[in-house]
Amino acid sequence: MLLQALRDYSTRLDDLGPPMYKRTPIKYEVQLDVEGNPIGLVTLTGGEELRADRGLPMLVPLLVRTSGIKPILLADRGDYALGWGDGPRTAQAHRGFIDLVSECADTTGERDVFAVVHYLAQPDELRIPMPADADPQANVTFSVEGRWPIDSPAVRAFWAMKADRSASAGDGETMMECIVCGERRPPLRRMPIMIKGLGPVGGQSSGAALVSANVDVFESFHLKNNHIAPMCSDCAERVSKALNALIEDESSRLYLGRVLYVFWTREPTSFAWGTLLSRADPGQVEALLTAAYRGRSGAMTLDATAFYCVGLSGSGGRVAVRGWIDTTVSEASQNLARYFALQRLVDIRSSDQRYFGIRSLADATIREGSKDPPLPDVPQALMRLALRGGALPMSLVAQVIRRIRAGQVVNYQQAALIKMVLASQQSEGWETFMVGLDEQNRDPAYLCGRLLAVLDVIQREALGERNATIIDRFFGSASTAPLSVFGRLTRGAQPHLAR
Repeated sequence: MLLQALRDYSTRLDDLGPPMYKRTPIKYEVQLDVEGNPIGLVTLTGGEELRADRGLPMLVPLLVRTSGIKPILLADRGDYALGWGDGPRTAQAHRGFIDLVSECADTTGERDVFAVVHYLAQPDELRIPMPADADPQANVTFSVEGRWPIDSPAVRAFWAMKADRSASAGDGETMMECIVCGERRPPLRRMPIMIKGLGPVGGQSSGAALVSANVDVFESFHLKNNHIAPMCSDCAERVSKALNALIEDESSRLYLGRVLYVFWTREPTSFAWGTLLSRADPGQVEALLTAAYRGRSGAMTLDATAFYCVGLSGSGGRVAVRGWIDTTVSEASQNLARYFALQRLVDIRSSDQRYFGIRSLADATIREGSKDPPLPDVPQALMRLALRGGALPMSLVAQVIRRIRAGQVVNYQQAALIKMVLASQQSEGWETFMVGLDEQNRDPAYLCGRLLAVLDVIQREALGERNATIIDRFFGSASTAPLSVFGRLTRGAQPHLAR
């Protein structure tokens, strides 16, 4: 279901690109005339706003390189495309690039590709010299009198066939049922596109494969490589491009500890799930609560459109799926509205209601400023509550209380998280539980809490703001041994009342 949902999403991408093409930054452009004579070398830029300008993003041929010499057609690194660098491997890589371009020219008959072949056949002294500040690992492509050979339909068709043949079964006769589309087609030996953006959650910077079986332990029924989960080239490419596009978009992703959550819907919506779960804009939250609980027409429309969420992390060169949610926009919105409603508290310092994203609430269980992330079960439980509903585990209360006792102070997030845990244990409609003061509550623990708050106010009114208040000094002992504390605090409040 995950792969099918991603393939469906790929149909909504505006820049999906031709088969086996991907938008990639190109740093250098070798300009040629129609005969293949050099005109100049131009440095391309992706814009001054980029922190690391790797070049102009362009749709260029794509190929996953693992080992060996594997050139990419007409747009590759400087060592492959122009032989920049030293050593026998650079010479072999450049030779492979020339052979690939020559094969493309012979197959397509494209005049612009022959011009590139003519340029590459010239000796080094007739070529454009490598600039002193050039990066041999940066990507290079070619233009012929202003035209990009990589944009030619014939070149794109040649590369689609070439790349598909390289990644598929290879014998031309093996046919298997694709697990995504259900058609009987040649299966791929490996995924044609790696999944990026998993570095913060344990993945490799070069990317990870969504499906991979390169050792015996992953194989079954004597099926090797990706034949354990056969996919045709079209589905594999669409699934990978769709997931990469979702990860690149800040509004559809959320990094939480060691897991990356990705959100999308079957039909387009204007709701930015990742943004709201991370930063919780009060205006958007109020619009969501209005639409979910009062039935008014607001910024979000509740419907039966399919909603998906997948939790991912890296495991070496593979993608590990940590969780999967398949529901509807209506149900997810209702659950998300309840998640925010459970947070509501009266703030004595402000009349504005505050809402918190998952990361901020999870941090309530650790020391402020700590470089260590919360335990993995904390953000996972909050995410499950936000999208699936249900109750938070009572173990979260214990974690928050330990943090409060260590810090001797209760912040807003900690109070909100404790309330969320307690109220979520009840049936629907308990979102308003413990929002403000309950003057009818006669529970001894609740009354002790009220008394401690009153004593703290008396001290502050008498002495002004102090570095350490009654709550700062006595909250832990008042919570665990009230009999030994409240008598002393009540006697100490008498002179404060006199003032």
